[in-house]
Amino acid sequence: MTKQPVLVLAAGGTGGHMFPAQALAEEMLARGWRVKLTTDPRGARYVGGFPEAVEIEVLKSGTFARGGLLAKLMVPFKIGFGTLKAMWTMLWDRPAVVVGFGGYPSIPALAAAVILRRPRMIHEQNGVLGRVNQVFAKWVNVIACGTWPTQGVEEAEAKHIGNPVRGVVLERQGAGYIAPGDYPMSILVMGGSQGARILSDVVPPAIAELPTSILQYLRVFHQARDEDHDRVSRYYEDQGIRATVQPFFDDVPKIMSEAQLVISRAGASSVADLSVIGRPSILVPLAAALRDEQTANARGLVDAGAAILMPEDVFHVDTLTDQMGNFFQHPSAANKMAQAALSCGMPDAKERLADLVEALAPNQG
Repeated sequence: MTKQPVLVLAAGGTGGHMFPAQALAEEMLARGWRVKLTTDPRGARYVGGFPEAVEIEVLKSGTFARGGLLAKLMVPFKIGFGTLKAMWTMLWDRPAVVVGFGGYPSIPALAAAVILRRPRMIHEQNGVLGRVNQVFAKWVNVIACGTWPTQGVEEAEAKHIGNPVRGVVLERQGAGYIAPGDYPMSILVMGGSQGARILSDVVPPAIAELPTSILQYLRVFHQARDEDHDRVSRYYEDQGIRATVQPFFDDVPKIMSEAQLVISRAGASSVADLSVIGRPSILVPLAAALRDEQTANARGLVDAGAAILMPEDVFHVDTLTDQMGNFFQHPSAANKMAQAALSCGMPDAKERLADLVEALAPNQG
């Protein structure tokens, strides 16, 4: 009996890293591989959506970006211990390929793969190479890029394969779009863990200022952080606006596929979902992002005419109301935006990424 090849995925920290890792895990299991996910305690909170067959290994890692002086002094030791543990596991498992998805939780497994000379690659979701991926760019065999062009990939061979989306998103691929009209409509508002506050401040009053002829048909699905939940819910209720406010929606693909408009940050996974499902959007890049990668992520949809870009310095109640009012009053233009979003989609991204993995694996490609 042929022994199953082993794939090690190194990811964690945020959904932006974990969702494409989950998509690749689904595909590689279907291809008969054994799949392991290495992450840190923070990333372990996101493993619920992974298939049960994926083996989870929690390794210590750290970042200099948060914590006090003592925490920063401990970072090299945490990474060192995590790397030693990853090396020990790899000596036993002999992974055919190691794939890193960025973020500091991916450091131990990638470092171990470099030391042990295992075939390795990184997947960069954003339009700008992240800091950890920058470090490993010259030490990997290939860089798979989710957004193109990707700034900072000159150091190694780079291939544009798109951002893999989860199976629940692919189930809604190209879902029929119903343009705005005199019937029930919905708006999905989502901001991610870091960037939801400004959306909670601006979007509810902007929606409240829409003409009654539009507002009477609207329902809002608004993702708000725990600390903003009560005030956002209360505002919508006080304004008589039908709204569902939650810190996290388990069924985002379903809600997105039924929405006329999505107002969102421009995280790589959100942009990929929008393009695969095919929905018009207003994108508000996270201004605090050090490399402004969310603006780079949004560029493809904006240039295609699928999205309206609203940087934070112009994302105000009156300007957003104007943009939404214009959108809902021009259904033919909204329909064209939905079609343009679909034209940007790469629904086969996980197959492309899986093909790269198999081409890199000894005796597999």
